[in-house]
Amino acid sequence: MAVSVLALCLLGAISENVATQDPLTRFDASLLESLHRHATPTGVAIFILISRIGSPVTMTALAFGGALVLAYRREWTMLGGWGAAFMGAALLDRWLKLTIHRPRPSYAAALLDNQTWSFPSGHAMGALVGYGMLAYVLILLGGGSRKTNVLIVASTTALVVIIGISRLYLGVHYFSDVAGGYAAGLLWLCACIAVLERRLHPTD
Repeated sequence: MAVSVLALCLLGAISENVATQDPLTRFDASLLESLHRHATPTGVAIFILISRIGSPVTMTALAFGGALVLAYRREWTMLGGWGAAFMGAALLDRWLKLTIHRPRPSYAAALLDNQTWSFPSGHAMGALVGYGMLAYVLILLGGGSRKTNVLIVASTTALVVIIGISRLYLGVHYFSDVAGGYAAGLLWLCACIAVLERRLHPTD
């Protein structure tokens, strides 16, 4: 819950900067132009594939696949938390987009047919929540060693970061969009895990 509070403060600060066009947005524009100048066709093709790992379609497949496994194992409390994490992330992303109303970067038109609002990055937020919950479930139910658990966390972190970078490289989001997505995702993920921990270990 403490991490959730810190993430909420970070999300609030980033949102305020975006809404008031503070210095962070100037950094956004500078970084966007720099990445666009150095982008290559090969790099774009690679990052499009990476971006798809955090797409809504992939996250939906992960949500349903994980739900089926948890239902088969009769992990009903975990199943409830799993569903709440994915559905809540989608609703929070939608609400923030409609609240902030930030247009996409101009380069997004080349890759996106149906553009939504830019802030926050749904890929960054969805990947953090989806893969973060997957890591939590694997650690909790897998019974692996400490080394295995550290590897799961490190791999998940690297995957979430590279998905965020892909959105910047492709020019479909600003840096603050991705940072805001991470902050919102961390807020919701930690809140879900905190509630699950209280339900799974009520006497701790």
